[in-house]
Amino acid sequence: MNEIVRNAQSSVAHASLDPQDWSAFRALAHRMLDETIDGIADVRARPVWQPIPDATRAAFKADVPREASDLAEVYREFAEHVAPFATGNVHPGFMGWVHGGGTAVGMLAEMLAAGLNANLGGRDHMPIEVERQIVDWMRRLFAFPDSASGIFVTGTSMANLMAVLVARTNALGTLARQYGIGNDGALLTAYTSQAAHGCVSRAMDIAGLGTDALRKIAVDADHRIDVAALRAQIAVDREVGFKPFLIVASAGTVDIGAIDDLKAIAQLCREEGIWFHVDGAFGALAIFSPELAPLLGGIELADSIALDFHKWGQVPYDAGFLLVRDGEQHRQAFAQPAAYLRREARGLAAGAVWPCDLGPDLSRGFRALKTWFTLKTFGIDRLGATIARSCALAKYLETRILAEPRLELLAPVNLNIVCFRYRADDAINREIVADIQESGIAAPSSTTLNGKFAIRAAIVNHRTEEADIDALVAAVLEFGGRRCGDGMIEVEAPPLAAQ
Repeated sequence: MNEIVRNAQSSVAHASLDPQDWSAFRALAHRMLDETIDGIADVRARPVWQPIPDATRAAFKADVPREASDLAEVYREFAEHVAPFATGNVHPGFMGWVHGGGTAVGMLAEMLAAGLNANLGGRDHMPIEVERQIVDWMRRLFAFPDSASGIFVTGTSMANLMAVLVARTNALGTLARQYGIGNDGALLTAYTSQAAHGCVSRAMDIAGLGTDALRKIAVDADHRIDVAALRAQIAVDREVGFKPFLIVASAGTVDIGAIDDLKAIAQLCREEGIWFHVDGAFGALAIFSPELAPLLGGIELADSIALDFHKWGQVPYDAGFLLVRDGEQHRQAFAQPAAYLRREARGLAAGAVWPCDLGPDLSRGFRALKTWFTLKTFGIDRLGATIARSCALAKYLETRILAEPRLELLAPVNLNIVCFRYRADDAINREIVADIQESGIAAPSSTTLNGKFAIRAAIVNHRTEEADIDALVAAVLEFGGRRCGDGMIEVEAPPLAAQ
C-alpha cells in the first residue's frame, strides 16, 4: 500500500506544473521583480517608445512551442524582445493617448491577485467583498443611493456597451432578452455628441439597435453637446414615431477633454423619461479632486456612469468600471438563472447577487485588488491632487504654445488634453508627430479639429513634470523647423534601450 501511495505521489508531482526546484524558481522570481522595479524607477533613462526591429518581429513568427523551455530563457526573450518595445505609457514623456502610468504599488497588487487566481464571477469569498467595497466607495463619491450597483469590466468601451444594454432592457422590458428587440426595439433612438467616443456607436451596433439609431448632436464652441439642438432632435424623433431611450453625455471627450452640461442633460432626461448615461472614461475621476469636482456638476443625477481606474486613477491595465443607480434594473439586464450557478443558504455557493448577475462575464479576474491597493495606499486626496496636477501641466503647455509664434493652439484646454500644431500644413505636422515618437523624446498622438491636423498631448502620467512638457515643445519646434528649413533648437534623444 505504501508503494502505491509513493507511486501516486510521484505521478502527481510529475504532472504538476509547479516548479521542481522551488529555490531556483524563487531566485529567478526575485530577479524578475527587482528588474521590473528597476525598469520603473529608471524609466527616464530609456526612450518613451521605439520602433520594433525587424529581427524582433521575426522572432515572434516561430511555430507553436511543443517542448518545454527553461523559464530563465523565456524571461530572457521577454526582457530583450518585449519589454523594450512596449507602448511606453509608464514613461513621463508619454502624452499620446489617455493611458495611465500605473504604479509600483499596483504592479505588486496584480502579482498578489495572480497568486490567488480568484474567479470573481460569483460565490462567497473575500475577493468579491473587496470589489463590493469599491462599489460602495464609488456610490458615496458620486452620491448614488445605497441600492446602486457596480461592477469591474475591461474598460469604458465595455462599460458603455453594458449601459446601453441596461437602458435597452429598461425601455423594452425583460421579455426583450428572450424574444429580441422586435418592432419596438427598431424604433429606439439614442443621443450623444459628435465629439463622443466611437465606442458609443459600436455599443449601439453590438446591442442590435444599429449605429443609425444613434443621433450625433452638434457641439458648441467649447466642444460640449448643444443641449438646445439635442432637445429639438428628440422632439423631431418623437413626432415621427421614434422612441428616444438613452442620452450618453461625455465627461471628458476623447479629443480635447470637454465636459458636457451634465445638469442640463439630467433635467432634459427627467422631462423626457430618458436614461441618462455618462461616459466618464477618464473625466469622471475628477471627482477625486475638490478643485475639479465642480466641473462634474450633475453627474450625481446620472442613471449610470462608466469610468476607467486605469487612466487618471493610475491603476495598471485593465480596470474599467460601471456604476448603475438602480441595482435591480442592472440585474434584470444580465441575470440568468442556471443550475450550475444555484445560490445556497450556506457554503461556498452562498450569497445573493453575484457579479455574473451584473454583466456578461462568468470568468472574471481580480481587477478590484489593484484598485483597492491603489485607493488605500495613496488615498483619494493624493490621487485627486495628482489629477489636478495633470490639468495644471496642460495649462502650462498652453502658455508655452501661446508664447511661441511658431505654434498654434487649436482648442480650449478644458482638463488635461492640449491640441496644437506647428504653423505649417497637415503633412508636415503629421511628420512631426512621427519624428517625435521615433526619437524617443516624447509620444504625442494626433487628431483632426475643424479640418486641421492637430498634435494632441494628453497628460495623464503622474510622473510627468514641467521638464517633460518643455522637452515636448522643444521637440516640436526642432522637428518642425527641420521640416520647414528653419530649425533653431537642438534636442537630445534619450538613450536607446538595449536590443
